[in-house]
Parts: sequence; C-alpha cells; structure tokens
Amino acid sequence: MADLFDKIGGFTQAKEAMALGIYPYFRALSVSEGTTAIFEGREVVMIGSNNYLGLTTDERVRRASIEAVERYGTSVTGSRFLNGTLELHLELDRRLAKFVGKEAALVFPTGYQTNVGTITALVQKGDYVIIDKDDHASIVDGCLMCRGELKRFRHNDLSSLEDVLRKLPAEAGKLVVVDGVYSMGGDLAPLPELVEICKRFGARIMVDDAHGIGVTGGGRGTAAHFGLTDDVDLIMGTFSKSFASIGGFIAGSADVIHYVQHHARSLIFSAALPAGNAAAALKALDIMETEPQHVERLWANANYMRQGFNDLGYDIGKSNTPIIPIMLRDDYRTILAWHALIEEGVYTNPVLPPGVPSGSSLLRTSYTATHEREHLDRALAAFKVVGERLDLIQTSHELAQAGSEFSA
Repeated sequence: MADLFDKIGGFTQAKEAMALGIYPYFRALSVSEGTTAIFEGREVVMIGSNNYLGLTTDERVRRASIEAVERYGTSVTGSRFLNGTLELHLELDRRLAKFVGKEAALVFPTGYQTNVGTITALVQKGDYVIIDKDDHASIVDGCLMCRGELKRFRHNDLSSLEDVLRKLPAEAGKLVVVDGVYSMGGDLAPLPELVEICKRFGARIMVDDAHGIGVTGGGRGTAAHFGLTDDVDLIMGTFSKSFASIGGFIAGSADVIHYVQHHARSLIFSAALPAGNAAAALKALDIMETEPQHVERLWANANYMRQGFNDLGYDIGKSNTPIIPIMLRDDYRTILAWHALIEEGVYTNPVLPPGVPSGSSLLRTSYTATHEREHLDRALAAFKVVGERLDLIQTSHELAQAGSEFSA
C-alpha cells in the first residue's frame, strides 16, 4: 500500500546542495537597508530585491506605517467583507484606481491572493482563461482553481495566442492574462498587439503589473507606458515591490470590481491588509505621484547595468526593464556562480526549474532608485571576476584575440 509520504524520500536535491555548502534558499539576511545587506556576517551589494524605488528605507514611509500601527493596532482581525475594512483601505481603493486610470480598485491582503481571487471570481464553467507560458505562478494557480478551462500560448508569441483563440467557441467567455513586465526575463508584454488580438476575438485582457507599477509608464504601469489604459480591462498590482509594503490590488470598471468584491473567495475568507501595510502603501503612492525623480533614477541605474553586462559579454536575454537576468542555462553553474558572487560581496537570486523552464537557469538581478554608482560598479567588478573564473564570459584577452583574428 502506498504511503502519502513516500515521495519525500526521493526529494534529495536540496540536502545534497546543503551538504556541499552551496544551498542558496531560505538563508537569512541579518540586516537589509535596501542597497546593501548583511548576509551571514558579510556585507553584500543587494541586487536581488524588488525594492525598485528604494522606498522601504524612506523615513516618510516608515513613519506612516508606525503611526498607523499606533492608531489601529497590528491587525484588523477580520475580512474586508465583515469587520476588516478600514478607512485606509477605502482610501487606497480610490487612490489606486485614479493612479492607474480606472474607475475602481480593490485591495487584497497579498498579490498572490489578488490574482487567485480575481481569476476564480470571473472565470466560471464554460469560460476559458488563456495565459502566457511565462506568467507568474499566482496566475497559474488561479487558473487551476477556477471552474473554467485553461489554455496557454508561447511566451510573447502573437501567432500562438491567435491560434489558441481561433479554436475556442465564439460564444464562450474568454480572459487573456499576461504579465506587464515578466519577473524573470525582465521583458515587456507586447500590449498593443495583444489588445488588438483580444478585441478581434472578443476576449477580455488582464495585465499583472506587479513589476510594472512604479516602474513603467512613469510609474503608472505598462498599460500607461503603451497608452492603452482604456483598452486593458483589468490591471493588477502588488505592494511588495515599488510600494514598500505587502498586499495587492485589482483595478477595472466599477461593475467588474463590484462583482469581484462579492465573489473573490481569497478576499472574503482572509483577514484584511493590516493598517501598517496599508499606510505604508499610501505614503509610497504619495511619493510616486509627486516625486518622478525616483523612477527616472531607477531607469538610469538599470540602463547603466544593462550596458555594463553587455560590455562584459554576459547574455541578458531580452530584458528591457530594471530586471536583468544573467542567462547561464545550467543548474549547477548557476548555483556555483551565485555562491562565488556572494564571496565577492554581491547578492543575486539563482532561479532554477520550475521557476524557469528546463535549460533556462539564470541569476536574476534587479535594481533600485537608491543604488549609488559605487554599488553598481562593485557589482560589475564582481561579475567580471566570477565570469572569468567560472568561464561564464570570454576574458578580455580572448575578446582581443578574437578581434585580431577577425581583423586579419
């Protein structure tokens, strides 16, 4: 007779990495001030964070959170459906809707719950939900939990999406869900073309802009970046990146948000966002609305690093945002590179399958508005040393030799 726990004995990869001293996950930071951190007694340049605008260390954001805890306490101890809605939540709903250019918005306790709740509320039996193969796991889970049928198309492949939609019943409800900025590749969704295809096939479109709000479109997101705010049906965002907090929201027409509010089980059956987190997000929103220099500095830093990695000879895929992957495409070399970079004083995120497709392992790096040029240069110097040591890039001698042979 099979035992439910039989599978546990076969899971050995993590313990093998631990034995070698190169296991990279669930390891604690003792101090984290945004641009640098203390990792196991060593100061490292932090280029593995989603703190895009650097607002976790902004004293105004911290003070707003502290004052909210002092006034409201540490928890609302209830769902927004019942006793858990505060005036702070309602203000966030209104302000976020205006910020992203929609009629209404609804704040959830987490970004994960936002995607799960929205998709399961809207996609019912007989409907279809169509997603990009590189969409975030929270989107995938929402699709698996809903009563509709899931279809996938190849990443950013417009002909693949058309092929999927063409085969679906014209009378069926259809929701296409894409990331605005893809969290591993750092590339943008081709929204203009996606919107046109969705309109042609009668499908609604939802954009998960967890990594776009505060980053693209002057901070207002990917739909704003392309001038398509009115053409995108739903915009989702999170507070755990640019908003220096935790939580999420969905924005759209007032009728749709009203429906989601009364049908999203992950909202109705979960405690609401604590006041401290709501207040931090509100203060971050104040800063985004009035101080555009933070977004400008973020992009200046991202462009500097993109050029630096290109000059070193690294493969950074199709990144055109402050998320810059270092494509290594080998699990073991990715872990070794992560460990070697830690030794050189730089913190990155090693991403292996199933976080990315098989054969696509990478080091995920991302940048903030508060990185100084010194931090960025330290990171590039470490990548040069590690790249040459582990044969991840061509050395300057090899590049010069290749250039001489080409000239000859």
